[in-house]
Amino acid sequence: MPDPHAHAHLSKTELLARKNEEALLGGGQARIDSQHKKGKLTARERVDLLMDEGSFEEIGKFVMHRAKDFGLDKEHYLGDGVVTGYGTVNGRLVYVFSQDFTVFGGSLSETHAEKIVKIMDLAMKNGAPVIGLNDSGGARIQEGVVSLGGYADIFYKNTMASGVVPQLSAIMGPCAGGAVYSPAITDFILMVENTSYMFVTGPNVVKTVTHEEVTSEELGGASTHSAKSGVTHFSCANEVMAITRVKQLLSYMPQNCEETAPAQPYEASGDESRAVLDQLIPENANQPYDMREVIEGIIDTDSFLEVHQNFAENIVVGFARLAGRSIGIVGNQPAVLAGVLDINASTKAARFVRFCDAFNIPLLVLEDVPGFLPGTDQEWRGIITNGAKLLYAFCEATVPRITVITRKAYGGAYDVMNSKHIGADMNYAWPTAEIAVMGAKGAAEIIFKREIAAAEDPAAKLQEKVDEYQEKFATPYRAAHRGFVDEVILPSQTRQKLIRAFKMLENKVETMPRKKHGNIPL
Repeated sequence: MPDPHAHAHLSKTELLARKNEEALLGGGQARIDSQHKKGKLTARERVDLLMDEGSFEEIGKFVMHRAKDFGLDKEHYLGDGVVTGYGTVNGRLVYVFSQDFTVFGGSLSETHAEKIVKIMDLAMKNGAPVIGLNDSGGARIQEGVVSLGGYADIFYKNTMASGVVPQLSAIMGPCAGGAVYSPAITDFILMVENTSYMFVTGPNVVKTVTHEEVTSEELGGASTHSAKSGVTHFSCANEVMAITRVKQLLSYMPQNCEETAPAQPYEASGDESRAVLDQLIPENANQPYDMREVIEGIIDTDSFLEVHQNFAENIVVGFARLAGRSIGIVGNQPAVLAGVLDINASTKAARFVRFCDAFNIPLLVLEDVPGFLPGTDQEWRGIITNGAKLLYAFCEATVPRITVITRKAYGGAYDVMNSKHIGADMNYAWPTAEIAVMGAKGAAEIIFKREIAAAEDPAAKLQEKVDEYQEKFATPYRAAHRGFVDEVILPSQTRQKLIRAFKMLENKVETMPRKKHGNIPL
Protein backbone atom coordinates (compact mmCIF):
# COMPACT_ATOMS: atom_id res chain seq x y z
CA MET A 1 0.00 0.00 0.00
CA PRO A 2 1.67 3.23 -1.15
CA ASP A 3 2.94 5.55 1.55
CA PRO A 4 3.58 8.98 0.01
CA HIS A 5 6.72 9.49 2.12
CA ALA A 6 8.23 6.00 1.86
CA HIS A 7 10.32 6.75 -1.20
CA ALA A 8 11.93 10.05 -0.07
CA HIS A 9 15.49 8.63 -0.27
CA LEU A 10 15.17 7.34 -3.88
CA SER A 11 16.47 9.12 -6.97
CA LYS A 12 13.85 10.35 -9.42
CA THR A 13 14.57 7.51 -11.82
CA GLU A 14 14.43 4.92 -9.05
CA LEU A 15 11.16 6.39 -7.80
CA LEU A 16 9.56 6.00 -11.24
CA ALA A 17 10.80 2.40 -11.49
CA ARG A 18 9.41 1.65 -8.01
CA LYS A 19 6.01 3.12 -8.84
CA ASN A 20 5.84 1.14 -12.08
CA GLU A 21 6.58 -2.09 -10.19
CA GLU A 22 3.97 -1.24 -7.58
CA ALA A 23 1.29 -0.52 -10.21
CA LEU A 24 1.90 -3.86 -11.90
CA LEU A 25 1.19 -5.72 -8.65
CA GLY A 26 -2.36 -4.34 -8.31
CA GLY A 27 -3.71 -5.45 -4.94
CA GLY A 28 -0.56 -7.41 -4.14
CA GLN A 29 0.81 -10.91 -4.69
CA ALA A 30 -1.50 -12.67 -2.20
CA ARG A 31 -4.59 -11.41 -4.01
CA ILE A 32 -3.09 -12.27 -7.40
CA ASP A 33 -2.56 -15.85 -6.12
CA SER A 34 -6.15 -15.95 -4.89
CA GLN A 35 -7.40 -14.82 -8.36
CA HIS A 36 -5.38 -17.65 -9.97
CA LYS A 37 -6.77 -20.19 -7.48
CA LYS A 38 -10.29 -19.36 -8.69
CA GLY A 39 -9.21 -20.32 -12.20
CA LYS A 40 -9.16 -16.66 -13.26
CA LEU A 41 -6.46 -14.58 -14.92
CA THR A 42 -5.46 -11.17 -13.61
CA ALA A 43 -6.52 -7.95 -15.34
CA ARG A 44 -3.07 -7.54 -16.89
CA GLU A 45 -2.79 -11.15 -18.02
CA ARG A 46 -6.09 -10.72 -19.86
CA VAL A 47 -4.86 -7.58 -21.61
CA ASP A 48 -1.64 -9.36 -22.63
CA LEU A 49 -3.65 -12.24 -24.11
CA LEU A 50 -5.91 -9.89 -26.04
CA MET A 51 -3.40 -7.44 -27.48
CA ASP A 52 -0.73 -8.02 -30.10
CA GLU A 53 2.54 -8.61 -28.28
CA GLY A 54 4.23 -5.41 -27.13
CA SER A 55 1.48 -3.16 -28.51
CA PHE A 56 -0.32 -2.20 -25.29
CA GLU A 57 0.10 1.39 -24.08
CA GLU A 58 -1.32 1.97 -20.63
CA ILE A 59 -3.12 5.18 -19.65
CA GLY A 60 -3.67 6.24 -16.02
CA LYS A 61 -1.33 3.70 -14.41
CA PHE A 62 -0.72 5.90 -11.33
CA VAL A 63 -4.31 7.08 -10.77
CA MET A 64 -5.45 6.77 -7.14
CA HIS A 65 -8.85 7.23 -5.52
CA ARG A 66 -9.70 10.44 -3.68
CA ALA A 67 -12.07 9.07 -1.05
CA LYS A 68 -11.55 9.75 2.67
CA ASP A 69 -14.39 7.87 4.43
CA PHE A 70 -14.43 4.42 6.10
CA GLY A 71 -10.65 4.13 6.27
CA LEU A 72 -10.12 4.56 2.52
CA ASP A 73 -7.72 7.44 3.19
CA LYS A 74 -5.29 4.82 4.56
CA GLU A 75 -5.60 2.38 1.64
CA HIS A 76 -4.43 3.37 -1.84
CA TYR A 77 -3.48 1.27 -4.86
CA LEU A 78 -1.98 2.65 -8.06
CA GLY A 79 -4.39 2.28 -10.99
CA ASP A 80 -7.42 2.07 -8.68
CA GLY A 81 -8.76 -1.28 -9.81
CA VAL A 82 -8.82 -0.94 -13.59
CA VAL A 83 -6.14 -1.21 -16.29
CA THR A 84 -6.91 1.07 -19.24
CA GLY A 85 -5.16 1.85 -22.51
CA TYR A 86 -4.87 1.16 -26.21
CA GLY A 87 -3.00 -1.15 -28.53
CA THR A 88 -3.63 -3.39 -31.51
CA VAL A 89 -5.47 -6.66 -32.10
CA ASN A 90 -4.35 -8.31 -35.33
CA GLY A 91 -2.72 -5.01 -36.26
CA ARG A 92 -5.86 -2.88 -35.76
CA LEU A 93 -6.23 -0.18 -33.10
CA VAL A 94 -8.49 -0.97 -30.13
CA TYR A 95 -9.11 0.57 -26.72
CA VAL A 96 -9.45 -1.64 -23.68
CA PHE A 97 -10.31 -1.50 -20.00
CA SER A 98 -9.71 -4.48 -17.75
CA GLN A 99 -11.07 -4.45 -14.21
CA ASP A 100 -8.70 -5.67 -11.50
CA PHE A 101 -10.45 -7.84 -8.93
CA THR A 102 -7.33 -7.78 -6.70
CA VAL A 103 -7.95 -4.10 -5.90
CA PHE A 104 -11.04 -3.59 -3.71
CA GLY A 105 -12.71 -6.51 -5.56
CA GLY A 106 -12.54 -4.53 -8.82
CA SER A 107 -15.17 -2.20 -7.37
CA LEU A 108 -15.95 0.96 -9.29
CA SER A 109 -14.92 4.28 -7.78
CA GLU A 110 -15.07 7.81 -9.12
CA THR A 111 -11.50 7.64 -10.49
CA HIS A 112 -11.95 4.08 -11.82
CA ALA A 113 -14.93 5.34 -13.83
CA GLU A 114 -13.00 8.41 -15.05
CA LYS A 115 -10.31 6.13 -16.49
CA ILE A 116 -12.89 4.10 -18.42
CA VAL A 117 -14.66 7.24 -19.71
CA LYS A 118 -11.30 8.66 -20.89
CA ILE A 119 -10.57 5.72 -23.20
CA MET A 120 -14.17 5.72 -24.48
CA ASP A 121 -13.77 9.38 -25.44
CA LEU A 122 -10.52 8.57 -27.25
CA ALA A 123 -12.19 5.64 -29.02
CA MET A 124 -14.98 7.85 -30.36
CA LYS A 125 -12.61 10.61 -31.49
CA ASN A 126 -10.34 8.14 -33.25
CA GLY A 127 -12.96 5.68 -34.47
CA ALA A 128 -11.83 2.39 -32.96
CA PRO A 129 -13.56 -0.40 -30.98
CA VAL A 130 -13.80 -0.51 -27.18
CA ILE A 131 -13.34 -3.81 -25.38
CA GLY A 132 -14.37 -4.09 -21.74
CA LEU A 133 -13.07 -6.97 -19.61
CA ASN A 134 -15.44 -6.91 -16.63
CA ASP A 135 -14.56 -8.42 -13.24
CA SER A 136 -15.99 -6.31 -10.47
CA GLY A 137 -17.84 -6.54 -7.18
CA GLY A 138 -19.90 -3.49 -8.18
CA ALA A 139 -20.00 0.10 -6.94
CA ARG A 140 -17.45 0.96 -4.22
CA ILE A 141 -19.90 1.29 -1.35
CA GLN A 142 -17.55 3.46 0.74
CA GLU A 143 -17.80 6.22 -1.90
CA GLY A 144 -21.61 6.32 -1.90
CA VAL A 145 -23.33 8.23 -4.68
CA VAL A 146 -20.01 9.29 -6.26
CA SER A 147 -19.42 5.73 -7.47
CA LEU A 148 -23.00 5.50 -8.75
CA GLY A 149 -22.38 8.70 -10.69
CA GLY A 150 -19.34 6.99 -12.20
CA TYR A 151 -21.52 4.17 -13.52
CA ALA A 152 -23.96 6.63 -15.06
CA ASP A 153 -21.09 8.47 -16.79
CA ILE A 154 -20.08 5.15 -18.38
CA PHE A 155 -23.65 4.28 -19.43
CA TYR A 156 -23.97 7.68 -21.10
CA LYS A 157 -20.73 7.16 -23.04
CA ASN A 158 -21.83 3.63 -24.05
CA THR A 159 -25.02 5.11 -25.47
CA MET A 160 -23.22 7.94 -27.30
CA ALA A 161 -20.73 5.42 -28.75
CA SER A 162 -23.47 2.97 -29.79
CA GLY A 163 -23.41 2.61 -33.57
CA VAL A 164 -20.28 4.80 -33.79
CA VAL A 165 -17.66 2.21 -32.80
CA PRO A 166 -18.10 -1.49 -31.97
CA GLN A 167 -18.30 -2.16 -28.22
CA LEU A 168 -17.62 -5.66 -26.85
CA SER A 169 -18.01 -6.78 -23.24
CA ALA A 170 -16.33 -9.89 -21.85
CA ILE A 171 -17.64 -10.85 -18.41
CA MET A 172 -14.73 -12.50 -16.58
CA GLY A 173 -16.14 -12.58 -13.05
CA PRO A 174 -18.97 -11.00 -11.10
CA CYS A 175 -21.02 -8.28 -12.78
CA ALA A 176 -23.97 -7.29 -10.61
CA GLY A 177 -26.31 -4.41 -9.84
CA GLY A 178 -25.70 -1.24 -11.84
CA ALA A 179 -22.60 -2.83 -13.42
CA VAL A 180 -24.74 -4.96 -15.75
CA TYR A 181 -26.13 -2.03 -17.71
CA SER A 182 -22.91 -1.03 -19.41
CA PRO A 183 -22.44 -4.48 -21.03
CA ALA A 184 -26.17 -4.54 -21.84
CA ILE A 185 -25.84 -1.37 -23.94
CA THR A 186 -22.75 -2.66 -25.78
CA ASP A 187 -23.00 -4.67 -29.00
CA PHE A 188 -21.90 -8.13 -27.83
CA ILE A 189 -21.55 -9.81 -24.45
CA LEU A 190 -19.33 -12.84 -23.84
CA MET A 191 -19.43 -14.82 -20.60
CA VAL A 192 -17.13 -17.45 -19.10
CA GLU A 193 -18.76 -20.65 -17.85
CA ASN A 194 -18.63 -21.23 -14.06
CA THR A 195 -16.54 -18.15 -13.19
CA SER A 196 -18.76 -15.27 -14.35
CA TYR A 197 -22.30 -14.15 -13.62
CA MET A 198 -24.60 -11.19 -14.28
CA PHE A 199 -27.71 -10.14 -12.40
CA VAL A 200 -29.42 -6.94 -11.26
CA THR A 201 -30.11 -8.38 -7.79
CA GLY A 202 -28.15 -11.26 -6.29
CA PRO A 203 -29.30 -14.52 -4.68
CA ASN A 204 -29.48 -13.02 -1.16
CA VAL A 205 -31.84 -10.22 -2.14
CA VAL A 206 -33.88 -12.60 -4.30
CA LYS A 207 -34.29 -14.87 -1.28
CA THR A 208 -35.36 -11.98 0.97
CA VAL A 209 -37.89 -10.57 -1.49
CA THR A 210 -39.33 -13.60 -3.32
CA HIS A 211 -38.19 -16.46 -1.02
CA GLU A 212 -36.60 -18.25 -3.99
CA GLU A 213 -33.47 -20.26 -3.25
CA VAL A 214 -31.12 -19.88 -6.19
CA THR A 215 -27.35 -20.00 -6.76
CA SER A 216 -25.42 -17.25 -8.53
CA GLU A 217 -24.75 -19.66 -11.40
CA GLU A 218 -28.44 -20.58 -11.83
CA LEU A 219 -29.60 -16.99 -11.45
CA GLY A 220 -27.13 -15.36 -13.79
CA GLY A 221 -24.41 -17.71 -15.02
CA ALA A 222 -23.20 -18.11 -18.60
CA SER A 223 -25.54 -20.99 -19.48
CA THR A 224 -28.59 -19.17 -18.05
CA HIS A 225 -27.90 -16.02 -20.04
CA SER A 226 -26.89 -17.77 -23.25
CA ALA A 227 -29.92 -20.10 -23.36
CA LYS A 228 -32.76 -18.70 -21.22
CA SER A 229 -32.54 -14.90 -21.29
CA GLY A 230 -30.42 -14.26 -24.37
CA VAL A 231 -28.51 -11.58 -22.41
CA THR A 232 -25.18 -13.04 -23.51
CA HIS A 233 -24.26 -13.75 -27.13
CA PHE A 234 -21.41 -16.17 -26.44
CA SER A 235 -20.81 -18.65 -23.64
CA CYS A 236 -17.12 -19.61 -23.46
CA ALA A 237 -15.57 -22.59 -21.66
CA ASN A 238 -12.72 -20.52 -20.19
CA GLU A 239 -11.14 -17.07 -20.28
CA VAL A 240 -8.64 -17.88 -23.03
CA MET A 241 -11.48 -19.00 -25.30
CA ALA A 242 -13.46 -15.86 -24.46
CA ILE A 243 -10.54 -13.63 -25.48
CA THR A 244 -9.97 -15.68 -28.65
CA ARG A 245 -13.66 -15.19 -29.48
CA VAL A 246 -13.34 -11.41 -28.98
CA LYS A 247 -10.49 -11.33 -31.51
CA GLN A 248 -12.47 -13.47 -33.95
CA LEU A 249 -15.52 -11.21 -33.65
CA LEU A 250 -13.45 -8.09 -34.33
CA SER A 251 -12.22 -9.60 -37.60
CA TYR A 252 -15.75 -9.43 -39.09
CA MET A 253 -16.41 -5.80 -38.21
CA PRO A 254 -15.02 -2.43 -39.25
CA GLN A 255 -13.24 -0.02 -36.91
CA ASN A 256 -16.20 2.37 -36.92
CA CYS A 257 -19.45 3.32 -38.68
CA GLU A 258 -17.64 5.20 -41.48
CA GLU A 259 -15.65 2.17 -42.63
CA THR A 260 -16.28 -1.32 -43.99
CA ALA A 261 -14.97 -4.55 -42.48
CA PRO A 262 -11.54 -5.66 -43.70
CA ALA A 263 -11.73 -8.17 -46.57
CA GLN A 264 -9.67 -11.35 -46.56
CA PRO A 265 -7.69 -12.17 -49.71
CA TYR A 266 -9.79 -14.47 -51.88
CA GLU A 267 -8.81 -16.53 -54.91
CA ALA A 268 -11.80 -17.20 -57.15
CA SER A 269 -11.79 -20.82 -58.29
CA GLY A 270 -13.74 -20.11 -61.47
CA ASP A 271 -16.43 -22.67 -60.64
CA GLU A 272 -18.34 -21.49 -57.58
CA SER A 273 -21.18 -24.02 -57.88
CA ARG A 274 -21.91 -26.20 -54.85
CA ALA A 275 -23.70 -29.35 -55.96
CA VAL A 276 -24.34 -30.44 -52.36
CA LEU A 277 -27.04 -27.76 -52.07
CA ASP A 278 -29.17 -29.42 -54.77
CA GLN A 279 -29.72 -32.42 -52.46
CA LEU A 280 -30.54 -30.57 -49.24
CA ILE A 281 -34.27 -29.88 -49.31
CA PRO A 282 -36.34 -32.99 -48.44
CA GLU A 283 -39.04 -34.22 -50.87
CA ASN A 284 -41.64 -33.88 -48.13
CA ALA A 285 -42.15 -30.19 -47.29
CA ASN A 286 -42.87 -31.10 -43.65
CA GLN A 287 -39.47 -32.74 -43.16
CA PRO A 288 -36.89 -30.63 -41.36
CA TYR A 289 -33.32 -29.97 -42.51
CA ASP A 290 -30.53 -27.92 -40.91
CA MET A 291 -30.23 -24.35 -42.23
CA ARG A 292 -26.59 -24.38 -41.09
CA GLU A 293 -25.90 -26.85 -43.91
CA VAL A 294 -27.28 -24.30 -46.38
CA ILE A 295 -25.06 -21.63 -44.82
CA GLU A 296 -21.97 -23.86 -45.00
CA GLY A 297 -22.81 -24.66 -48.62
CA ILE A 298 -22.82 -21.00 -49.61
CA ILE A 299 -20.05 -19.28 -47.63
CA ASP A 300 -16.24 -19.46 -47.66
CA THR A 301 -15.14 -22.68 -45.94
CA ASP A 302 -15.27 -22.58 -42.12
CA SER A 303 -15.98 -18.85 -41.98
CA PHE A 304 -19.28 -18.96 -40.05
CA LEU A 305 -19.24 -17.42 -36.56
CA GLU A 306 -22.65 -18.05 -35.03
CA VAL A 307 -24.07 -15.50 -32.58
CA HIS A 308 -26.58 -16.43 -29.84
CA GLN A 309 -26.20 -20.11 -30.70
CA ASN A 310 -28.15 -21.43 -27.69
CA PHE A 311 -30.93 -18.84 -27.63
CA ALA A 312 -34.05 -18.85 -29.85
CA GLU A 313 -32.66 -21.70 -31.90
CA ASN A 314 -35.51 -21.45 -34.43
CA ILE A 315 -33.49 -18.68 -36.07
CA VAL A 316 -29.77 -18.75 -36.86
CA VAL A 317 -27.71 -15.55 -36.98
CA GLY A 318 -24.01 -14.92 -37.36
CA PHE A 319 -21.11 -13.55 -39.37
CA ALA A 320 -19.45 -15.23 -42.33
CA ARG A 321 -17.29 -14.47 -45.34
CA LEU A 322 -18.34 -14.65 -48.96
CA ALA A 323 -15.43 -14.35 -51.42
CA GLY A 324 -13.43 -12.89 -48.53
CA ARG A 325 -15.97 -10.19 -47.66
CA SER A 326 -17.71 -10.00 -44.28
CA ILE A 327 -21.49 -10.54 -44.29
CA GLY A 328 -24.20 -11.00 -41.67
CA ILE A 329 -26.54 -13.98 -42.08
CA VAL A 330 -30.07 -14.43 -40.72
CA GLY A 331 -31.69 -17.80 -41.46
CA ASN A 332 -34.89 -19.48 -40.27
CA GLN A 333 -34.06 -22.90 -38.80
CA PRO A 334 -36.56 -25.57 -39.95
CA ALA A 335 -34.89 -28.09 -37.62
CA VAL A 336 -36.26 -26.21 -34.55
CA LEU A 337 -40.00 -25.47 -34.19
CA ALA A 338 -40.22 -25.78 -38.01
CA GLY A 339 -38.44 -22.41 -38.23
CA VAL A 340 -41.39 -20.33 -37.02
CA LEU A 341 -40.84 -16.79 -35.82
CA ASP A 342 -41.61 -16.19 -32.15
CA ILE A 343 -40.79 -13.43 -29.66
CA ASN A 344 -37.24 -14.52 -28.89
CA ALA A 345 -36.34 -15.26 -32.52
CA SER A 346 -37.67 -11.86 -33.60
CA THR A 347 -35.69 -9.85 -31.03
CA LYS A 348 -32.54 -11.94 -31.53
CA ALA A 349 -32.58 -11.37 -35.29
CA ALA A 350 -33.64 -7.69 -35.02
CA ARG A 351 -30.72 -6.87 -32.75
CA PHE A 352 -28.29 -8.59 -35.11
CA VAL A 353 -29.71 -6.87 -38.21
CA ARG A 354 -29.37 -3.46 -36.56
CA PHE A 355 -25.75 -4.15 -35.60
CA CYS A 356 -24.89 -5.14 -39.17
CA ASP A 357 -26.65 -2.09 -40.55
CA ALA A 358 -24.88 0.26 -38.09
CA PHE A 359 -21.49 -1.05 -39.20
CA ASN A 360 -21.96 -1.45 -42.95
CA ILE A 361 -22.03 -5.25 -42.97
CA PRO A 362 -24.18 -6.56 -45.88
CA LEU A 363 -27.07 -8.87 -44.95
CA LEU A 364 -27.99 -12.27 -46.37
CA VAL A 365 -31.36 -13.72 -45.37
CA LEU A 366 -32.12 -17.42 -45.86
CA GLU A 367 -35.83 -17.97 -45.61
CA ASP A 368 -37.90 -21.01 -44.73
CA VAL A 369 -40.67 -19.75 -42.48
CA PRO A 370 -44.16 -21.20 -42.01
CA GLY A 371 -45.34 -18.13 -40.06
CA PHE A 372 -45.43 -16.77 -36.53
CA LEU A 373 -45.86 -19.09 -33.55
CA PRO A 374 -49.57 -19.21 -32.58
CA GLY A 375 -50.86 -19.36 -29.01
CA THR A 376 -51.98 -17.37 -25.97
CA ASP A 377 -48.48 -17.34 -24.49
CA GLN A 378 -47.02 -15.55 -27.52
CA GLU A 379 -49.95 -13.18 -28.00
CA TRP A 380 -50.12 -12.18 -24.33
CA ARG A 381 -46.37 -11.59 -24.17
CA GLY A 382 -46.54 -9.32 -27.20
CA ILE A 383 -45.57 -11.22 -30.37
CA ILE A 384 -47.12 -8.32 -32.31
CA THR A 385 -44.74 -5.72 -30.88
CA ASN A 386 -41.77 -8.09 -30.89
CA GLY A 387 -42.35 -9.35 -34.42
CA ALA A 388 -42.59 -5.69 -35.46
CA LYS A 389 -39.04 -5.14 -34.16
CA LEU A 390 -37.65 -7.49 -36.79
CA LEU A 391 -39.82 -5.93 -39.48
CA TYR A 392 -38.65 -2.46 -38.42
CA ALA A 393 -34.97 -3.50 -38.33
CA PHE A 394 -35.07 -4.81 -41.91
CA CYS A 395 -37.07 -1.83 -43.20
CA GLU A 396 -34.58 0.59 -41.68
CA ALA A 397 -31.43 -1.20 -42.90
CA THR A 398 -29.63 0.56 -45.76
CA VAL A 399 -26.79 -1.96 -46.24
CA PRO A 400 -26.91 -4.33 -49.24
CA ARG A 401 -29.69 -6.85 -48.49
CA ILE A 402 -30.29 -10.13 -50.29
CA THR A 403 -32.86 -12.85 -49.57
CA VAL A 404 -32.88 -16.46 -50.73
CA ILE A 405 -36.17 -18.34 -50.20
CA THR A 406 -35.28 -22.00 -49.86
CA ARG A 407 -38.73 -23.37 -49.04
CA LYS A 408 -41.66 -21.86 -47.12
CA ALA A 409 -42.43 -18.14 -47.14
CA TYR A 410 -45.92 -17.87 -45.72
CA GLY A 411 -48.11 -14.99 -44.63
CA GLY A 412 -46.85 -11.96 -42.72
CA ALA A 413 -43.60 -13.81 -42.07
CA TYR A 414 -42.87 -13.67 -45.83
CA ASP A 415 -43.10 -9.86 -45.61
CA VAL A 416 -40.98 -9.61 -42.47
CA MET A 417 -38.09 -11.79 -43.68
CA ASN A 418 -36.51 -9.12 -45.88
CA SER A 419 -39.03 -9.27 -48.73
CA LYS A 420 -38.66 -7.10 -51.83
CA HIS A 421 -41.49 -4.89 -50.53
CA ILE A 422 -39.54 -3.75 -47.45
CA GLY A 423 -36.45 -2.74 -49.34
CA ALA A 424 -34.45 -5.88 -50.11
CA ASP A 425 -32.13 -5.33 -53.09
CA MET A 426 -32.18 -8.82 -54.57
CA ASN A 427 -34.55 -11.70 -53.87
CA TYR A 428 -33.85 -15.20 -55.11
CA ALA A 429 -35.92 -18.36 -54.74
CA TRP A 430 -35.04 -22.01 -55.14
CA PRO A 431 -37.44 -24.17 -57.20
CA THR A 432 -38.62 -25.70 -53.88
CA ALA A 433 -39.88 -22.30 -52.66
CA GLU A 434 -43.53 -21.98 -51.63
CA ILE A 435 -44.59 -18.34 -51.43
CA ALA A 436 -48.21 -18.05 -50.31
CA VAL A 437 -50.51 -16.52 -47.72
CA MET A 438 -50.65 -19.82 -45.87
CA GLY A 439 -50.03 -23.56 -46.21
CA ALA A 440 -52.07 -25.38 -48.86
CA LYS A 441 -54.19 -27.38 -46.39
CA GLY A 442 -55.24 -24.35 -44.33
CA ALA A 443 -55.94 -22.37 -47.48
CA ALA A 444 -58.05 -25.12 -49.09
CA GLU A 445 -60.08 -25.57 -45.88
CA ILE A 446 -61.00 -21.86 -45.95
CA ILE A 447 -61.46 -21.22 -49.66
CA PHE A 448 -63.37 -24.43 -50.45
CA LYS A 449 -65.12 -24.87 -47.11
CA ARG A 450 -68.65 -25.29 -48.60
CA GLU A 451 -67.57 -27.46 -51.50
CA ILE A 452 -65.75 -29.83 -49.16
CA ALA A 453 -68.67 -29.98 -46.72
CA ALA A 454 -71.14 -30.75 -49.55
CA ALA A 455 -68.97 -33.48 -51.13
CA GLU A 456 -69.80 -37.19 -50.82
CA ASP A 457 -66.24 -37.85 -49.62
CA PRO A 458 -65.10 -34.68 -47.83
CA ALA A 459 -61.59 -36.06 -47.15
CA ALA A 460 -60.96 -36.86 -50.82
CA LYS A 461 -62.40 -33.49 -51.87
CA LEU A 462 -60.11 -31.70 -49.41
CA GLN A 463 -57.08 -33.53 -50.78
CA GLU A 464 -58.05 -32.64 -54.33
CA LYS A 465 -58.37 -28.95 -53.40
CA VAL A 466 -55.08 -29.03 -51.44
CA ASP A 467 -53.32 -30.40 -54.54
CA GLU A 468 -54.97 -27.74 -56.70
CA TYR A 469 -53.88 -24.91 -54.37
CA GLN A 470 -50.40 -26.40 -54.04
CA GLU A 471 -49.91 -26.43 -57.79
CA LYS A 472 -51.13 -22.86 -58.23
CA PHE A 473 -49.65 -21.09 -55.25
CA ALA A 474 -47.06 -23.18 -53.44
CA THR A 475 -44.36 -22.29 -55.96
CA PRO A 476 -41.98 -19.38 -56.51
CA TYR A 477 -43.50 -18.51 -59.90
CA ARG A 478 -46.42 -16.26 -58.93
CA ALA A 479 -43.92 -14.08 -57.04
CA ALA A 480 -41.44 -14.27 -59.93
CA HIS A 481 -44.11 -13.21 -62.45
CA ARG A 482 -44.72 -10.14 -60.33
CA GLY A 483 -41.03 -9.34 -59.89
CA PHE A 484 -41.21 -9.92 -56.12
CA VAL A 485 -38.56 -12.58 -56.73
CA ASP A 486 -35.79 -11.45 -59.10
CA GLU A 487 -34.73 -14.91 -60.19
CA VAL A 488 -35.53 -18.54 -59.51
CA ILE A 489 -32.17 -20.32 -59.27
CA LEU A 490 -30.82 -23.81 -58.71
CA PRO A 491 -29.49 -24.23 -55.16
CA SER A 492 -26.05 -25.12 -56.56
CA GLN A 493 -25.87 -21.69 -58.25
CA THR A 494 -26.56 -19.77 -55.04
CA ARG A 495 -22.97 -18.99 -54.05
CA GLN A 496 -22.06 -17.64 -57.48
CA LYS A 497 -25.22 -15.51 -57.69
CA LEU A 498 -24.62 -14.05 -54.22
CA ILE A 499 -20.94 -13.23 -54.88
CA ARG A 500 -21.92 -11.34 -58.02
CA ALA A 501 -24.95 -9.61 -56.47
CA PHE A 502 -23.06 -8.41 -53.38
CA LYS A 503 -20.26 -7.18 -55.66
CA MET A 504 -22.83 -5.30 -57.74
CA LEU A 505 -24.28 -3.75 -54.56
CA GLU A 506 -21.03 -2.74 -52.90
CA ASN A 507 -21.46 0.97 -53.68
CA LYS A 508 -25.14 1.05 -52.70
CA VAL A 509 -26.25 4.38 -51.24
CA GLU A 510 -29.63 4.77 -49.60
CA THR A 511 -30.59 7.54 -47.22
CA MET A 512 -33.32 7.60 -44.63
CA PRO A 513 -35.87 10.47 -44.50
CA ARG A 514 -34.64 13.34 -42.34
CA LYS A 515 -35.54 12.70 -38.71
CA LYS A 516 -34.08 12.78 -35.22
CA HIS A 517 -34.51 9.00 -34.96
CA GLY A 518 -37.32 6.54 -35.48
CA ASN A 519 -39.36 5.03 -32.65
CA ILE A 520 -38.70 1.28 -32.86
CA PRO A 521 -41.57 -0.75 -31.28
CA LEU A 522 -39.73 -1.66 -28.08
